Amino acid sequence: MALRTMDWTFLTEAARDPRTTGAVAPSGKALARALTDPVRTWAQGPLTVLEAGAGTGAVTRALIPQLHPGSSLDVVEANPRFADRLRRLVDTHPHLAGKPERVRVHRSYVEDLPGEQRYDVIVSGLPLTNFTPDGVEAIMARYLELLHPGGTLTYFAYLGTRSARTLLSSRAQTRRHRAVEEVMAAYQRRYATGRWSVWANLPPARVWQLRKPCRAGREERGEPHAVTGTGR
Repeated sequence: MALRTMDWTFLTEAARDPRTTGAVAPSGKALARALTDPVRTWAQGPLTVLEAGAGTGAVTRALIPQLHPGSSLDVVEANPRFADRLRRLVDTHPHLAGKPERVRVHRSYVEDLPGEQRYDVIVSGLPLTNFTPDGVEAIMARYLELLHPGGTLTYFAYLGTRSARTLLSSRAQTRRHRAVEEVMAAYQRRYATGRWSVWANLPPARVWQLRKPCRAGREERGEPHAVTGTGR
């Protein structure tokens, strides 16, 4: 089956800048739905949402119709060509007619996002396996800083890619990938509230949901948190 035009865009940008583009295709509908679950199920009125690493907007398109009245969405994308596409998406999206200010696109790295805004939900599409362990630590620390207490972070990782990376990567790259996995495993043990396998995506992916503690407790003391929802 031939790749869609947008898929070629991802291939081109991944070759040009692997730090900002870690996928070869946009997220599918099932993956976008899993990533945006906290927004869809939010039951407390308006909320503030941040999407980091939005690419060409596959998840953004899923997020916009789900925004509750009075809610806002900040979209962060470091790739300049993707950021331009996202601005056009916001300008022309029918759900934003007459109120485009509800969604703002920032051409920035999430670590450099300015301002004091805090968020109820963060949806991350950043290619964490493309970063160094220190880089992943910096991103995760920034996510926790940006979340309100009790706020939720969702992110994904592709399934079944470890063996391929081991075969195709250098020893140094393999060590880096394993170190990144160890960093993320520590965050999962401390903050995870759920994980789901999304088989209806190319390639299949696992979505993790992490929650910032509402107050000092077992998570902030570094004790493990129960993980539920593993069968999805």
